[in-house]
Amino acid sequence: MKKCLSWFVLNGTICLGFGLLLLSRPASAEDWPSFRGARGLGVAEAKGLPTEWSSKSNIVWKQELVGLGTSTPIVWGDQIYLTCYSGYAESIDEPGDMHDLVRHVVALNRKTGSVAWKKAFKAKMPESKYRSGNDSRHGYASSTLATDGEHLFVFFGISGVYCLDMDGNEIWNTDVGNGTHGWGSATSPLLYKNLVIVNASIESKSMVALDKTTGKEVWRFPGIKSCWSSPMLVDVGDKQELVLNMPRKLAGFDPDTGKQLWHCKGIPDGYVCPSVISHDGIVYTIGGRKNTAIAVRAGGRGDVTETHVIWTARKGSNVSSPVYLDGYLYWYHESRGMAYCLNAETGEVVYGERLSPRPGLIYSSVTAADGKLYAVSQEKGTYVLPAKPKFEQLAVNRFEDDDTRCNASIVVTDNQILLRTDKAIYCIAK
Repeated sequence: MKKCLSWFVLNGTICLGFGLLLLSRPASAEDWPSFRGARGLGVAEAKGLPTEWSSKSNIVWKQELVGLGTSTPIVWGDQIYLTCYSGYAESIDEPGDMHDLVRHVVALNRKTGSVAWKKAFKAKMPESKYRSGNDSRHGYASSTLATDGEHLFVFFGISGVYCLDMDGNEIWNTDVGNGTHGWGSATSPLLYKNLVIVNASIESKSMVALDKTTGKEVWRFPGIKSCWSSPMLVDVGDKQELVLNMPRKLAGFDPDTGKQLWHCKGIPDGYVCPSVISHDGIVYTIGGRKNTAIAVRAGGRGDVTETHVIWTARKGSNVSSPVYLDGYLYWYHESRGMAYCLNAETGEVVYGERLSPRPGLIYSSVTAADGKLYAVSQEKGTYVLPAKPKFEQLAVNRFEDDDTRCNASIVVTDNQILLRTDKAIYCIAK
């Protein structure tokens, strides 16, 4: 910074212009600015990623965290950002006093893992009560941050949406509802032009768009119930549509206005968790306890069930989201210990094979990188398969000294893996 100021004195506005250019630069291949990456697809450009690791092998660095959390880290430039919670619900047997709940945003140095800064947020009350079973599998820091390189956008359920600068200073905070659920709040914010779009189904049964600069509400789409999926953008020609996976309904919206453009029959269940992915204007989604997968061409108008739905298959996963790669869809089932591959054009099941040993619950979504598929189970480690339409299990990787919960999906940046547990974040590379 001192060099830049000196240069500014000597060279007029050259340094200032260069600084503004850096601030407004687009995301690079090494950035991971939101849930499942820049386009929400869970696919990374990478080479030479390790297939195997442990607490003592292929670990570049490890950083203990200030609290628990199941959100995914994001990366911008030389910084990593993630959320945690502490003070309450750190133990199932002795959760403590709800009023002591504090959430944290933590910034880490990308190269070393050292903590650059951290900011605490006292939780608005009353929050959802922490109980054993499904209510204990998520926690209070499940929503992944989003960044445009100038600001960080954080969703903390009934505590609202926060905008921070890149040093953690609060710019604004907007309330989007006061509803709670035992399963918690988990959807991640989406950035579009000058909007922050949040699925606040739990908090207000609405999808809400806020102005990035002021936090003021721009539009709201009501009537969204029991929906934990994050909204995603889909390219349709030279435009984009906003698509949300909802119970019994898949719908496309105008992201500028929130107007619903099309809809079709969706996942046949009373609640939905997985987010959609897309390729060449086709939206793919899975979900439901009946395990359903659907492919629908975006860009229609009105009810497109009879005109734009390409196929429906009786395979799916109730929590995690799929990944598309080279004409195939891949995902791991959240509880059956199965890995699936479907032909994306036809919906034909290419394989459905059992992972070994049985992984227990897998709530993380698959990340595809360097010819491999990575997904983390809550307690049994990371399962690695080749990204090809033939089943083969390459590895199961566990940390011998960290058996804490893990719901966060794998992040890939700078040809390295970032993996976050309740206890720590790891940088993994050969």
